[in-house]
Amino acid sequence: MIPLRDAIPSHSFPAATVLFIGLNVLAFFYELSLGQMLDVFIMRYGAVPLRFILSGQTEQVSTVERFLPLFTSMFLHGGWLHLGGNMLYLWIFGDNVEDRLGHIRFLLFYLACGLAAALTQIYVHPTSKIPMVGASGAVAGVLGAYLVLFPHSRVLALIPIIFFFQVVELPAFLFLVFWFLMQFLNGAVSITGAPYMTGGVAWWAHIGGFASGVALGFLLQKRKRQLWT
Repeated sequence: MIPLRDAIPSHSFPAATVLFIGLNVLAFFYELSLGQMLDVFIMRYGAVPLRFILSGQTEQVSTVERFLPLFTSMFLHGGWLHLGGNMLYLWIFGDNVEDRLGHIRFLLFYLACGLAAALTQIYVHPTSKIPMVGASGAVAGVLGAYLVLFPHSRVLALIPIIFFFQVVELPAFLFLVFWFLMQFLNGAVSITGAPYMTGGVAWWAHIGGFASGVALGFLLQKRKRQLWT
């Protein structure tokens, strides 16, 4: 399913959402400029689970060097479709979550979800030598928060039906729960040790990001309600 727009209008300019989209696009164009050096760059600034685990067992790597790739990897992508898909989801769902949380809290929320996503993937596949890149984990956190904050919203989506596409308006709850179930099913397959069956996607990063977004969404929603009483 490809989201086209949601039904909730934003009441403020989504500055942090636009900032994140801009940074991701700029980082991708920088990747394109690297040519043959791209693989070295990705290995250095992508989040490699085994390297993260091993660096925690030695004194040769500083805390900054160990954790920096967990953040830089959020802004790197493996291709145009990877970038475009993540930015589309971020644009459609991010402005409303930012509108509810505020610019600064949304910025911190986004980074926290991205960090939780990377750590979840590392926990599930600690021996992987494949670098993780992409904003998918952080964006998944945005989807989780949207589910909590706007459960009655609706999403206009493009749905493939055999050889055709149909534009359908769906409840946001149904759209997001279906999205999460697809990530979970693929993540369950990845645990079986058959990575070729899951396309090399860091499914557990999506799951961890979404779960952290739901948890933080409930926490921030509860805190806001308390301020109103």
